[in-house]
Amino acid sequence: MATNIQTLKLTKIKEVVFSAVFTALAVYTPMILHYFGGAEAGKKFLPMPFFVLAAGLLLGWRAGLATGLFSPIVSFLLTGMPFLNILPIIIVQLSAFGFFAGILRKKYNIFFSLAAVVILGLVFTGLAVWVFSEMNAFSYVIGVARIGWIGIFAQFVFLPIFVKLLKKHKLSVY
Repeated sequence: MATNIQTLKLTKIKEVVFSAVFTALAVYTPMILHYFGGAEAGKKFLPMPFFVLAAGLLLGWRAGLATGLFSPIVSFLLTGMPFLNILPIIIVQLSAFGFFAGILRKKYNIFFSLAAVVILGLVFTGLAVWVFSEMNAFSYVIGVARIGWIGIFAQFVFLPIFVKLLKKHKLSVY
C-alpha cells in the first residue's frame, strides 16, 4: 500500500513540476521567436499552443489546463504580450487546447486527439472573441488558422515525436 501512495505523490509532484516547465517554455519560446523572427513569427509557428498541447497530451487535462491558463498570464506580466485586448481570448484558447488535449488523449491516439483539439480550440477561440471583443469571431478564427497553418502543421509533425521521446523517459501519465 505504501508503494501506491508514494507513486501517487511522485506523479502529482511530476505533474506540477512539468506543468511549470511547460509554462516557462510557452512563455520564453515566443520571446525567442519574436527576437529572431519578428513580431509575426509567434502567430505563424504557435509556440505557446505547442507546449500547452504537450502538457495536456503528456500529463493530462489538469496540467494542460493549468499550462494553458498560466502561460499567457505570465507572458503578459513579464513582456506585455499578448496585448491586453486579446489576453482573455488567448487564455480561453490555450486553456481549451490544454484541457481537451488531456481529455482526448486519455481515450484516443495522438493524431485524432490533435485534430479534435485544434478544431475545439478554434471553436472556443471564436466563442471567446464573440464574448470578449467587438471583432468578427468567424473572421478572427479563419485568420488565426490561415496565418498559423505552419504552426498547426508543425504540431502534427513534431508533437507526436516530442511526446514519444518524453514518454520513453517516463514523463507521461498515460
